Amino acid sequence: MKGPMVGVAVFVKKDGKFLVQKRKGSHGAGCWALPGGHVEAGESLETTCGREVYEETGLYIKNVQRLTFRNAIFLEEQKHYVTLFFSADYAGGDVKIMEPNKCDEMKWCTLLDVPEPRFGTLSSVLNSIKENFM
Repeated sequence: MKGPMVGVAVFVKKDGKFLVQKRKGSHGAGCWALPGGHVEAGESLETTCGREVYEETGLYIKNVQRLTFRNAIFLEEQKHYVTLFFSADYAGGDVKIMEPNKCDEMKWCTLLDVPEPRFGTLSSVLNSIKENFM
């Protein structure tokens, strides 16, 4: 097992909703997840959030705020991730699947209607942030 790898996951907020995407062709294929990805060497966490959100969705973000983190070990896949969860406000752009080999679909949802199945620790994070998220 390699790792742990450090990644970010971003609740991109717009009009009382946030964006989720259905993963394809990789770890967690078929599950709904937040935009995000790996932290690159020398990169600030806020920069990682902005870069990953744009690379995956075509959206720009602002007001990046730290929310929580999760330590996840996926024994079957032999992966270990520490995922840092953030919220950010929509700042511009049109939602577009920028990486069609990694994503099937995107949708805006509320905390009450996040589709299933959900990737990794998303469900536990949703339960822990409901009180102070939106």
